[in-house]
Amino acid sequence: MDKIKALNLLGLAYRAKKIVNGEENVIMNLQKGKCKVVIIASDASSRTLDMFEKKCFFYNVKLVKDFSSDELSKALGKTLVKDLAIIDQGFSDAFFENLK
Repeated sequence: MDKIKALNLLGLAYRAKKIVNGEENVIMNLQKGKCKVVIIASDASSRTLDMFEKKCFFYNVKLVKDFSSDELSKALGKTLVKDLAIIDQGFSDAFFENLK
């Protein structure tokens, strides 16, 4: 598992506009069927974790909880990133390649 490469790929995908972040944006894209993978910070609140686990199960989307909020924030160059979703299949496949 190469977390650094996976985080670098998240930064690249964000600059390519293939990532949505923020609770409302992620849920909206989940409902539209655009999300390929949802990534939640491991230090997110239990309410957030529970809600996204249920939504991802319902919409049959993979959920990743391997990164802290600090790691996600640095990867995207933003502050306080707790949840995000990759909306491109190519970036999603490459992300999971790096997590193996």
